[in-house]
Amino acid sequence: MGHSTETEIGGRTLSLETGKVARQADGAVIVRYGGTVVLATVVATKTPLEGVDFFPLTVDYRERAYAGGRIPGGFFKREGRPVEKEILTSRLIDRPLRPLFPKAFKHEVQILDLVISGDQENDPDVLAIVGSSAALLVSGIPFYGPVGAVRVGLVDGRLLANPSEGQRAESLLDLVIAGTEEAVLMVEAGAKEVPEEAMIRAIAFGHEQCRALAKIQEDLRRLAGKPAWALDPQAGEDSTLESRVRELSAAKIAQALSVHEKQARAQAMNQIFEEVFQALGSDPAMKDQVREALEKVEKAEVRRMVLDKGIRVDGRGPSETRPITSEVGFLPRAHGSALFTRGETQALVAVTLGTKEDEQKIEDLTGESFRHFMLHYNFPSFSVGEVRRFGGPGRREIGHGALAERAVEAVLPPKEAFPYTIRVVSDILESNGSSSMATVCGASLSLMDAGVPLRAPVAGIAMGLIKEGNRVAILTDIVGTEDHYGDMDFKVAGTESGVTALQMDIKIGGVSTDIMARALAQGREARLHVLEKLRQALDKPRPELSPYAPRFVTIRIRPEKIREVIGPGGKVIRGIQEQTGVKIDVEDDGRVTVFSADNAAVQKAVAIIQDIVREVELDRIYIGKVKKIVEFGAFVEVIPGTEGLLHISQIAETRIRAVSDVLAEGDEVLVKVIEVDPSGKIRLSRKMALREQPALADREKRKNP
Repeated sequence: MGHSTETEIGGRTLSLETGKVARQADGAVIVRYGGTVVLATVVATKTPLEGVDFFPLTVDYRERAYAGGRIPGGFFKREGRPVEKEILTSRLIDRPLRPLFPKAFKHEVQILDLVISGDQENDPDVLAIVGSSAALLVSGIPFYGPVGAVRVGLVDGRLLANPSEGQRAESLLDLVIAGTEEAVLMVEAGAKEVPEEAMIRAIAFGHEQCRALAKIQEDLRRLAGKPAWALDPQAGEDSTLESRVRELSAAKIAQALSVHEKQARAQAMNQIFEEVFQALGSDPAMKDQVREALEKVEKAEVRRMVLDKGIRVDGRGPSETRPITSEVGFLPRAHGSALFTRGETQALVAVTLGTKEDEQKIEDLTGESFRHFMLHYNFPSFSVGEVRRFGGPGRREIGHGALAERAVEAVLPPKEAFPYTIRVVSDILESNGSSSMATVCGASLSLMDAGVPLRAPVAGIAMGLIKEGNRVAILTDIVGTEDHYGDMDFKVAGTESGVTALQMDIKIGGVSTDIMARALAQGREARLHVLEKLRQALDKPRPELSPYAPRFVTIRIRPEKIREVIGPGGKVIRGIQEQTGVKIDVEDDGRVTVFSADNAAVQKAVAIIQDIVREVELDRIYIGKVKKIVEFGAFVEVIPGTEGLLHISQIAETRIRAVSDVLAEGDEVLVKVIEVDPSGKIRLSRKMALREQPALADREKRKNP
């Protein structure tokens, strides 16, 4: 027998159902919202993993093609490896749920969410977060939920919960928030320079919806929840060992943390570990426990330094930003480039400008679409002095790239004004925290270096939090150690006018909107400081593109003429491109854009296209070519590809017996356009042309002896 609960979000009913499908999973919930349906499942191993120092949680979100009434593209015609949207949504689900599992719980947990119906109006990503939380609640697996999640839009000054696809297209804000009844756990947002005050209002509004969603999950647990798993919260903890490690290492760790350089500090910590391990007897079986205890002591010392002394591991105060240096035009052949360095974090960012052919084709539940702006983030192992396999991008790289892309996309010029496909690549050369925000800064500089007319430069900063009871320290521009041992990673990017992207992850039970407001205000001050540093490197987009970048000219033709420019099977347009060496993009509305680094080639291609689409004008005189003789007249080509009828009665002033007495195929003949009917048929007159242009009559005679 199944059970269900429901509530209203954004004027539509959201329901949770369990007990009907996937009953062999530990927990399974179907989420329905409009015509979108998500099946969320959770399964945990019945024995814990031994010797792991992390929580073994795996989250996989997949969109079935049948959910949108599609058959997958490609040769195999079935779903394959996850696409970018699925990877980003998997991360979106993982981030608010992971902090809510007990630290002592080391069972492997898999959350698998399937989108089984999509109505193309309601995005299933937030539904998958809600469904995953509900599945965990009814499973009995130890979990400090429930978690609600909602999307917030801002249209015409009104905040909307779970806006439709049409409303999202008009919205100044696309914000996803997840939280418990008490506090906010995660925020992910893209915005069009929305002020910080409006962001806080949106977060508070979204949190109210999260509370309603948490309530119906609790109702579902009361109706259908399985017995809670037994768990000893102190399992695996050895307080005696931790006390002994603290006694042996606390003073040494405090001294090591005063070393400001990351690698030197790491070496000092490794030396302390070896000394403590030796002092405790060097038992190999105890090595992991000693290391874990040492990390707890280090974490406590890092936090104590900040809360008691206001001093951070690199010697800065809470609101100080690391030294910044920037260099543009770093790569001589790239269309635009920048080297951005903030402390021990460094990003090399390059821009490439392409044509419509370079756009990325996207297939999802809503059908096909194309991206003309892409930002790709790479994190090679040498950036942190490590050795690991060098392969394709991982989930973290895709997530960081998407965040930076969202931050910059808000200030790009409209495609109609700047019809290039734009690819930005960020290679992280050094990393000690906040490399995604370094990417935002480097992308802003490199785009301006490429001559892309940004509406305004964008800068990003990562904020942190250390909170113990009522004691709170908000940290500006956090480094890796503060990210690892702190309670919040709050990345915010924007212009002087407002926020363009925001991402917040909480490692504790949540934070209040008051703390977020303080973090946003402190982050704005830091962002303005970084923007000033960017202006010192390059204060506005370059007026000219790189000599290696393609130039473009856009002309408009009548949409009915598009097929003439393209030709059968693309023959005409390919011929123009081969003849001139340009690239040509043709839009359905009649916009034709010609790209080439050679301006002369662009002008030549434009002239050819204009000849093809040139239209005959009424009452104008042309020298045409006779293409065909018929009994009642002749068909004359007045411009390339356009013919008109020259009736036998319009050939000469006097009556003629046969057309062939005066004209032959191939003759050049003077004609006047005397009629163009609504269907496009053209009537011509030779006798009127000769009457009005007697000087050209002699020319005709010379050409047709």
